[in-house]
Amino acid sequence: MSATIFQLRHAAERRAALRVLALTAASWLGHGSVRAQGSPNAAAPKAGPLRIGFQKGSINLVLAKSLGLLEKRFPAGSVSWIEFPAGPQLLEALAVGSIDFGATGDSPPVFAQAAGKDLFYVGAEPPKPDSSALLVRPDSPLKTLADLKGRRIALQKGSSAHFLLVQAVRRGGLAWGEIQPVYLAPADARAAFERGSVDAWAIWDPYYAAAEIDSPVRVLATSRGLTNNNSFYLASRGLAGNEAALRELFAALTEADRYLQTQRKDAAQRFVQFSGLDPATVQRVLERRPPSPVGPLTAELVREQQQVADAFTQLGLIPKTLQVAEIVWRPGQSLVAQR
Repeated sequence: MSATIFQLRHAAERRAALRVLALTAASWLGHGSVRAQGSPNAAAPKAGPLRIGFQKGSINLVLAKSLGLLEKRFPAGSVSWIEFPAGPQLLEALAVGSIDFGATGDSPPVFAQAAGKDLFYVGAEPPKPDSSALLVRPDSPLKTLADLKGRRIALQKGSSAHFLLVQAVRRGGLAWGEIQPVYLAPADARAAFERGSVDAWAIWDPYYAAAEIDSPVRVLATSRGLTNNNSFYLASRGLAGNEAALRELFAALTEADRYLQTQRKDAAQRFVQFSGLDPATVQRVLERRPPSPVGPLTAELVREQQQVADAFTQLGLIPKTLQVAEIVWRPGQSLVAQR
């Protein structure tokens, strides 16, 4: 199964934002001449690409790519797209300067911050608690979360599935040391799960939906009641210092979400064509996905993310206590004082 993933409403606001973007884009895209024309492509400097990291489940990014929404807002030829199998790999690329912007679940940024990576939370989507789950085979003897004791459980280390499993183990009255985590990327985890090498698999959509459609599985638990399964957008320091560019990105991603809500059939088909996923899998993914406009992090989201970081610290899975708020971008606030 291949996976090549994926206006401002008021004209006056758009023109103003583009003027700022034209003047400041060189700080993160590179240096070049600015041409004072009316279109986004003419108003920005000749520069290198805005590199977007995405995963199969990054639906707003997938649709934005399919509809060309970023290409309409940024300089011609400046936007490029790079696929990753999971959030940890994406954030490693962001930290070393291979990409400028990307989306992940709740856990990858915590591990990245713990490792001292220079990146920032810049945006978020609403919670999706039904979009990840802990799966077992239909004939598995595991019936409750307490039954996980001593079992081998596949998951991508540092992914949103990691925090789901942490919470599931806690809810089952177990200590983390009473299970056997098996750290595997999604494709390898599915193979191990299907051949019976592991007893359970913690996973997110669309891998979760694909397993439900393609294979006999049973859901031991979803994230609902365990985690909110939040989705975050992260950026390099350079891009996080360019508020005009971030607002253009948020506008494009929110437009992609509106397109999904109003043109569902076409949006679903675009996701099928772009991702290579089965239509039934895509339908399942969309059924459990709420409307997901993109904007800056709220105080509540920062608090929830701090709880994720604290849980990993308490278990010794990251080496130090973190303050999530230290790497959260806030509109109108300079990053000079931040790390």
